[in-house]
Amino acid sequence: MFTEPALYGGRRGWIEVICGPMFSGKTEELIRRLRRAQIAHQKVEIFKPAIDTRYHIKNIVSHNDNAIPSTPVEHSQSILLMGSGVSVIGIDEAQFFDDALTDVCNQLALSGSRVIVAGLDMDFTGKPFGQIPCLLATADYITKLHAICVCCGNIANYSYRKTGQEAQVVLGEKDYYEPRCRYCYYLGKGA
Repeated sequence: MFTEPALYGGRRGWIEVICGPMFSGKTEELIRRLRRAQIAHQKVEIFKPAIDTRYHIKNIVSHNDNAIPSTPVEHSQSILLMGSGVSVIGIDEAQFFDDALTDVCNQLALSGSRVIVAGLDMDFTGKPFGQIPCLLATADYITKLHAICVCCGNIANYSYRKTGQEAQVVLGEKDYYEPRCRYCYYLGKGA
């Protein structure tokens, strides 16, 4: 459903996507952008998937322990309901949301909101993850971050899972995952 931006004070919205592997600073960058919007006295709402309880039940927390309050939600439609009329909407760990997330973000942007989404672009198998590929295709701005390969020190864009678990979603941090460059990732996979 398209809503004329003029109805929202003439604001034009857009979608920003911050993506990359684990330990690349995605959440840190999301928090930085959201804090700047708060300093500018913009109305900000922040959401994360209810499944992500690694660091805190409600707050979005980076690996560096930088945190900002958020609202955990089960379904992306909740973001649409709670984010209506908000200037800036932040969404962390977007890869864990349902298939409606891209449509929700587009509706919010069409309504005049700046939507900032952060998430993993690939899962541990190196395949596109969740709704991030669709969001990348429709985003106005894309920031691809890289980590540092723990094996060789080159730029890393893969999240290597150190355990034998095969499920796509396994919550964890350094105990389960490490950033690797393309060569070291495939070397570890036995390629």
